[in-house]
Amino acid sequence: MNVVGLLAVVLTGVLAGEELLVRWGVQPALRALPDLPHLLARQALVRRLRIVVPAVMLPAAALTLGAVLVAVPRPGTPLRIAGAAALAVFLVVSFAGTVPVNIRVDSWDPTAPPDDWRGTVVRWERIDVVRSTAALVAFVLLATALAVG
Repeated sequence: MNVVGLLAVVLTGVLAGEELLVRWGVQPALRALPDLPHLLARQALVRRLRIVVPAVMLPAAALTLGAVLVAVPRPGTPLRIAGAAALAVFLVVSFAGTVPVNIRVDSWDPTAPPDDWRGTVVRWERIDVVRSTAALVAFVLLATALAVG
């Protein structure tokens, strides 16, 4: 058994689960709140998840890279490479897209947010669809690679 590949699958699965829950569970719930509670909750989530997500995503990326290197040229290698590419998309979209928005959101005064705050939230949500999808695709590909060898 490839322990590195197994750990990559586990952490990528945790990452995908967290991302899907935030995107399709938490975000719609936030949207249903009045403005002030929405903004306070959004800022609290940003502050907490900026610790939790990197604690999962960075080891997941490192283990995925390790899984690709350890498994070459065994069966499932193309799936591992594709999974690593999906995880790379997740990382790039995170650092170039949602992280800068989260930094901005964290600096808002929730009692006097910028006029375009709702547009910023919609932009974040669109970017996050790509992130959550990339995390899910990485997980599925890595799990399938583990299953085939």
